[in-house]
Amino acid sequence: MNTYTAKTVRDLALENPSSTAVLEELGIDYCCGGNLPFEEACAKAGHSAEAVSRKLGEAAAAFRARQETAIDRKLQPLADLIDHITRRHHVYVRAASPRLIELAAKVAAKHGPNHPALTQVEQVLTALAEELSVHLMKEEQILFPYIIRLEESALQREPAPPSACFGSIENPIRMMMSEHDSAGDALRKLRGLTDDYAVPTDACMSYRALLQGLTELEADLHQHIHLENNILFPRAIELAQSR
Repeated sequence: MNTYTAKTVRDLALENPSSTAVLEELGIDYCCGGNLPFEEACAKAGHSAEAVSRKLGEAAAAFRARQETAIDRKLQPLADLIDHITRRHHVYVRAASPRLIELAAKVAAKHGPNHPALTQVEQVLTALAEELSVHLMKEEQILFPYIIRLEESALQREPAPPSACFGSIENPIRMMMSEHDSAGDALRKLRGLTDDYAVPTDACMSYRALLQGLTELEADLHQHIHLENNILFPRAIELAQSR
């Protein structure tokens, strides 16, 4: 029996960190679309559940064979998880976005006549970067500090901190998840416009660098959103409801 059949893609990503690389490679959405049942998610991405299961099994075996020790983000203190997200993923987005936008403009100017979709790539990427800039600021200045204070108050057995600016913590989390969905839509548009980041025969080094950069941005955002949607936010809501 397929051990993955009864699980969602989100469950797989949470239970086995090594599975995310396989899901990423196969184009199976485990962040915004992580609530889909395994077989449905595989079919949506154009793969058989059996083939994906084999790759997941191979990845899990390789992970165990290497005897790698990974931090269990599901058990990590929320403050440490937030620190990881901001240092790893927020810093990456801020560094990669302007570089990729400049590269997209350069490539569109040179290769646009033969590849008209490049103009749309530049537009979608620019809009995504602008939305993410505001999104990260709201997380860092409002939501994340509140979650940290909430956890500290629980550890010190003190009353929960007031949240008059947004009411229930579920309100800003709902907004952040909606913005994650928007980012996911933009990533899908970018993948579609570039034919799954396929390298054209006439691509120069800048064109290749752009496609590689977009691939890396997509992978990083998927992991970023996964950590927030599937781990940080549910744990923060559970903590708030227990106070």
